[in-house]
Amino acid sequence: RAANGSFKHAIACKIDSSKIDDLPLPRPMVEIFVYSPEVEGVHLRFGKVARGGIRWSDRREDFRTEILGLVKAQQVKNAVIVPVGSKGGFYAKQLPPATNRDAWMTAGIAAYKTFISSLLDMTDNLDGAGRVVPPVDVVRQDGDDPYLVVAADKGTATFSDIANGISLSYGFWLGDAFASGGSAGYDHKKMGITARGAWETVKRHFRELGTDIQTTPFTTVGVGDMSGDVFGNGMLLSKATKLVAAFDHRDIFLDPTPDPEVSFAERQRIFNLPRSSWADYDQEKISKGGGVFSRSMKTIALSPEVRAFTGLTADHVEPSELIRALLRAPADLLWFGGIGTYVKSSTQSNADVGDKANDVLRIDGKEIRAKVIGEGANLGMTQAGRIEYASAGGRINTDAIDNSAGVDTSDHEVNLKILVNAAAAAGELKIADRDALLVRMTDEVAQLVLADNYNQSLALSVAQRGGAWESDAYGRFMRSLERDGRLNRSVEGLPSDENLRERANRNEGLTRPELAVLLAYAKLQLFDEIDSSALPDDPFFEATLKGYFPTEAGKSFPKGLNGHRLRREIVSTVIGNDIVNRGGPVFMHRLKEASAAEAPALARAYTIALHAFGIERLSSRINALDNQVRADVQNRMHGMLATLLQRQTLWFQRHVPSTIAIADAIKPYADGVEKLKGTFSSLVSETEGNAIKATIAELRHAGVPEDLADEIGALAAIGATPDITRLATETGKPLDMVAGAYFAASQTIGVDRLRLAAERMNLPEHWDRLAVRRLTDDLLVHQRELASRALKGAQAGGNRADGNAAVANWARAHHDQVERVAVLVSDLERSGTFTVARLTLAAGQIRDLLNA
Repeated sequence: RAANGSFKHAIACKIDSSKIDDLPLPRPMVEIFVYSPEVEGVHLRFGKVARGGIRWSDRREDFRTEILGLVKAQQVKNAVIVPVGSKGGFYAKQLPPATNRDAWMTAGIAAYKTFISSLLDMTDNLDGAGRVVPPVDVVRQDGDDPYLVVAADKGTATFSDIANGISLSYGFWLGDAFASGGSAGYDHKKMGITARGAWETVKRHFRELGTDIQTTPFTTVGVGDMSGDVFGNGMLLSKATKLVAAFDHRDIFLDPTPDPEVSFAERQRIFNLPRSSWADYDQEKISKGGGVFSRSMKTIALSPEVRAFTGLTADHVEPSELIRALLRAPADLLWFGGIGTYVKSSTQSNADVGDKANDVLRIDGKEIRAKVIGEGANLGMTQAGRIEYASAGGRINTDAIDNSAGVDTSDHEVNLKILVNAAAAAGELKIADRDALLVRMTDEVAQLVLADNYNQSLALSVAQRGGAWESDAYGRFMRSLERDGRLNRSVEGLPSDENLRERANRNEGLTRPELAVLLAYAKLQLFDEIDSSALPDDPFFEATLKGYFPTEAGKSFPKGLNGHRLRREIVSTVIGNDIVNRGGPVFMHRLKEASAAEAPALARAYTIALHAFGIERLSSRINALDNQVRADVQNRMHGMLATLLQRQTLWFQRHVPSTIAIADAIKPYADGVEKLKGTFSSLVSETEGNAIKATIAELRHAGVPEDLADEIGALAAIGATPDITRLATETGKPLDMVAGAYFAASQTIGVDRLRLAAERMNLPEHWDRLAVRRLTDDLLVHQRELASRALKGAQAGGNRADGNAAVANWARAHHDQVERVAVLVSDLERSGTFTVARLTLAAGQIRDLLNA
């Protein structure tokens, strides 16, 4: 480029990268895009031509690295928004000096307007009839795609009204839904939504450590200041917060033994103070040994209290050394709420991080002594740094999991405005009333968004329970993603197959940061598969679409809901998120392996199972026990629900034809569950009953309400309801009678004992586990077949006792064969631990009995 910014030369050529500094390049500014064959992707370098070659700018290289990091974070956040999309970076060059703030801001806004206008110049639009209008004089290589939105981010957080003004001037179909926020949108800082979302994940970490941080004081070290959105709002979310230290680009704040009540009030005061800094903090309200120190000081004197907290021994240290000590300090929480990457792994260099400004402050993940890290800000740590910290026992997710509430809120706002703008265009709503409606729905939008943070962090906790036992499953899932061209493990910092095996040998599974990445990939893959099918069009999911929006919007604009341009994408996202949040990252992959069915068919079966068994109600009751029972007890119950869903999804996929409407498929099975609920203790065999009673007793002892403990403890037996319901329909016998026969059949041929033995088999090999699951399914088929045969000879209109009697009659007629099976099962039990071979032999004997 020439000095005025215009292009002087545009050259595309192959060059020897070792000779790049010798190229005869135009002065005074050159931009070179370098492709390195040794490293995947396009790498940018910027520099000025000077005597002796090019003087490269690390600042621009840092910017490239930051954008790459944000893109990777956005990939994970995309899993909870509608629709998925890319993230771009905007960088204004050749601005006036920042010391002249007005001129600097004016030039930046002008560049921003050029940038936004250029995007809209190349974007499809929609006319009043909803037809796509391609941009004028633009050659399109891709298909129609009029969806483009702007999510204001760092540096452009106040530019939403500017972008929306351009959108309106272009007649762009989204109007002021083009850019979230602004004067007619949701103000993230006022809502405190990003910090509140991250706080949900932080609360879960501490809850799993046995601490309620809303009532129990806890120490915190933070990055940021109270004028910042994420840091400021975050430090006001619990009155029990003891902020012992924090720093931003200007100051270091130290309060070694803060009074929670006094310090909270002071933080609130300076949060409300426009453009405040730590220097505004009332020094009289800081505990002994503390203070506020400028980072421009050459050295800072350390009080005994600060030395005790940080572990530093010198009387005076440089500000950078003090900050490193604060990052390593033994606080309960390390809260990232400001700009910068402060943690890497011990295997990374500072150059790998791409944040040169903070090289002197950066530490390694293994050095952190804080119990929990909350990443309210983007890129506070590298992924490798997170993994290293988590591997050492630290509690952490990723920035994309923790701070997704901001982009999630923007997404809800855009989709909500599409709905209400359509209503306004149709004359159903006045614009003035529209804005008031948006304000009224603020709190409910926040609750919808926070539910995503809660559920995603819960999904990680339940997934983490699998530990090393799940390593093989995650390995197969990653290989599947690689075959589909979706995943590059090295780019995402995920372990190789060899590394997974090494970890398994040490009884170590994936860390939460790694699980977080796979959680997102599972959701993105599932979204694509569902969205490309007819499943989102099923009338059953009209309620799903309605539930995505605040209640008032869903009730007021039914026509707008059905005509919403992103209706299918919303439904696909909600379904996929629910499946992965409840079942974990490998849930759908496992179902595919076990059934050879496609994801849409399995998602349909999952939906039937979810509603037939009332899983949402049970999940809500478990979640309502936060801080009432131990978190590991809650996670165990959620894991039991996931196991039930996995088995029942496979059952419904195999036995319910796709021609039956989802609502019609759910009803008979839901009725069956409701009728049999609470009766299983009198139905199951003594062996099964003892196992159920033991689980119920454990849950009750842990503080779970009796009725909920009864339902969760009996899940294994409740899972028989679909088979019983189907058998009742086929035989024409009453449900109660069929239930009696079904469980009597289990006891008669030893299926109850064999199934329990199979559940207790701890098999490390995937194929052995798959074989056992198949054998267990075969045993249930045999059980059902015996009950069916016995019921054929019984009179209609009986009760469960008559069902028992029917099986007893059948057993007497086949006494010799039944006795042989009973003897075999008893011999196998006495001979020691069950194996796949023993279970196969027993299943074969039962099959022979029924074929005789």
